[in-house]
Amino acid sequence: MSKILVTGASGQVGRALAAWSAGCEEDFILVSRDTLDITDAGQVARFLEEHPVKAIINCAAYTAVDAAEDHPVEAEKINSHAVAILAEASKAYGLKLVHISTDYVFDGQKNSPYLETDPVAPLGVYGRTKWEGEAAMRAINPPQSVIIRTSWVYGLHGNNFVKTMLKLGKERDTLQVVDDQVGTPTNAADLAAAILRIVPQSDHDGVRTYHYTNEGVCSWYDFAKAVMEYGKLPCKVIPVPSSEYPTKAKRPKFSVLSKQAFKRDFKTDIPYWRDSLRECLEGVG
Repeated sequence: MSKILVTGASGQVGRALAAWSAGCEEDFILVSRDTLDITDAGQVARFLEEHPVKAIINCAAYTAVDAAEDHPVEAEKINSHAVAILAEASKAYGLKLVHISTDYVFDGQKNSPYLETDPVAPLGVYGRTKWEGEAAMRAINPPQSVIIRTSWVYGLHGNNFVKTMLKLGKERDTLQVVDDQVGTPTNAADLAAAILRIVPQSDHDGVRTYHYTNEGVCSWYDFAKAVMEYGKLPCKVIPVPSSEYPTKAKRPKFSVLSKQAFKRDFKTDIPYWRDSLRECLEGVG
C-alpha cells in the first residue's frame, strides 16, 4: 500500500484528511510538530528514509494573521522556510508535494474572482510568508509541486470562525460582525476531498496552482448570520464596517477565488457554502 505523509495533522485540514483516510486506498502517515519538525531539514530527511512515502500534503502553517505582524520570524519559519525544506525533500526523494496556501497573497483590490495567474500583492506578514513558501516550491521542484489556495476555512476541529460564532451566539444576545470584507467560506472536509483528487496527478512542466473554496460569495456578516440560522441560535448579528474593528494586520476587502481551473481539470461540482455549512453544523449537533 502506498503511503502519503500529512504534515500539520492536528489542524483543521489535517484532521479532515485523517477523517477521509479511512476510505482511501493509500495509507496516511499523520504528523504534527511533536512528531516531525518540518523546519529541520535533517529531521525531515531522516523521517523520509525511515518512512518512505509517495507524496507529502503540507497542512502545517502559521495562521495567526495578526500575531504574525509581531512575530514575523516565527511566521517565516513555518510558512516559508519549512516549505522550502519540504520542496527540497520532495525533489530529492521524487515525491509529489501538495501545499495549502491562502487568499491573503492578494490585496483584495479586484472586483471579480481572483485567477491563479493574477499578480500577488500580500498586505501583511502572513500573506507575504505564504507567498514566499509558494515561490520556494516554484524555484525548487516545479514538476512535482501543487499549490492549493483557499480561504475562510472552518470545520468540526480546531479554532475557526464558525466555532467562535457558535460560542458567542450562546453567550450574547447581539453580535457585531464586519460586512465589508467579502470572500467564500471553505468547509475543511470539502477541501480535504479536493486535495485527495489532486494527489494522483502525474508530474507536469511547472508548478500547478489551483484555487479551491466552496461555491458562492458572502461577507463575514453573511457568514455569521448563516451560522446563527443553521445553529438555531437567537443571537442577532449586526453589520458593521471594518473601521470599527481595527486589526494589526490588513485584510483583503475582496478575496473571492476563481475555481475554474480546478473544475476544468477534475470535472467535479463544488458544494455551495451554505450547504456545506449546514452539513457541518448538523455534525456539531
